[in-house]
Amino acid sequence: ARRLLPACSRPEQALETTKTLVLCDARVVAAGGELQRRQEARLRGARRPSDAGPGAERVPCRGTVCISDLRIPLMWKDTEYFRNKGELHRCAVFLLLQVGAEIHDTPTVLVDRTLTDICFEGAVLFSEAGPDFELKVELYSAGLPGGGAQGSTPKKLATRLSTSLGRSSGRRARAAMEGGPGSPPGTGGTGALLLPPPGVPCPRFQLLAHAALSLAQVHDGFRTHDLVIAADEQSPCWVPLYGRMCCRLAARPSCMDTAAATGTLRLQARG
Repeated sequence: ARRLLPACSRPEQALETTKTLVLCDARVVAAGGELQRRQEARLRGARRPSDAGPGAERVPCRGTVCISDLRIPLMWKDTEYFRNKGELHRCAVFLLLQVGAEIHDTPTVLVDRTLTDICFEGAVLFSEAGPDFELKVELYSAGLPGGGAQGSTPKKLATRLSTSLGRSSGRRARAAMEGGPGSPPGTGGTGALLLPPPGVPCPRFQLLAHAALSLAQVHDGFRTHDLVIAADEQSPCWVPLYGRMCCRLAARPSCMDTAAATGTLRLQARG
């Protein structure tokens, strides 16, 4: 991923590659922590059997934890949301979810002042969670430069050019940008004219907020949880968070799906 990052010619490629680096770093740290925990458990298990009290082998089963319907409300200023004033500030955000050494991520969502909530569709499952699990939720954000220019799609830009240049020249400019039959040879349609040059500035994801959920937060319905803000308004990745996160958190022990014991039961009546 580090080798691919300097070769990215499109902002979308640089964004996904930077996200991959964040996930790889998190997985390396999580794997190191899991290895250390296993070594400590192995040392504790090497003690003499006489030291173990009755019922020492009885441990609670593990289970599946599911988090879904993730939504983070935003709190824009009145001048930004209602009056639509100021420079258009855009960010790319995603969630990193971790239980132990198992890490998942959500799709990247583009956020600007037209959104009132950051919504992440789908559900995330953790299949090997213990009863003392801690589900870490981390919100990462990266500022996107040139929000006003990126807000105009190529088709809208071509329409503006065609109406401002006149009929004949505007028609040729629009055909060149859309790659239509009237485009000059060698332009390659949209790609040749609208792609940024090589060496596009690489976005940088930063931790914006985080939260930790446990078995105490498991509930049947939709609940609100507190977010710990890890950035300030001066950061280029800043998104006006309300300080809350809404989601559904469910858990199911594996003993409800798999048999704990199998065999033949024989009943013997008293004589």
